[in-house]
Amino acid sequence: MANGTMAGLLLLAGLMDMRANHCGADGGCLAKSPAEARMDLSYGEVVERRADRQSEIYMRYQLPQLRGPFGLAAGLSAAEDGEVWLGGGITYTSQFARDRGYFQMHLMPGLYAENTGFDLGGPLEFRSGIEIGYQTESGLRYGIGYDHRSNAGLFDQNPGIETVQIRIGFPIP
Repeated sequence: MANGTMAGLLLLAGLMDMRANHCGADGGCLAKSPAEARMDLSYGEVVERRADRQSEIYMRYQLPQLRGPFGLAAGLSAAEDGEVWLGGGITYTSQFARDRGYFQMHLMPGLYAENTGFDLGGPLEFRSGIEIGYQTESGLRYGIGYDHRSNAGLFDQNPGIETVQIRIGFPIP
């Protein structure tokens, strides 16, 4: 799912939700509303492309505010060969199964340092992904995710990488 597919899905789902549920509210379609701050921690494995298989840890903080249906988040990841990514962007979350199941997408531009690891072509790399999981009554989330990182063709080289992750998330009071 490379070349902007996940980013396009996030925007399409969010815009449909915005039109159906947020545009009639005071303050317009992108009005601010409170949300639960969350910290998500994940462990994943780079699984595709020309990169060697390797482990990655990823931490994402979701800010306590929505703009229409979109959340704001910041993330930091590090892989075993020294690669580091730091970025921020938008999330879209939909809940189902009596609010026990959730589906979340994210799109986050960020800065990438390859160090001794995989060269993604440049320092600006976009991370887009999808996650599905279960949320307990206390707000603890368990999920699995898939994400893609690439520079969207901004640089001569754009190999991109995919990561499969397991994630645990918890609300921050």
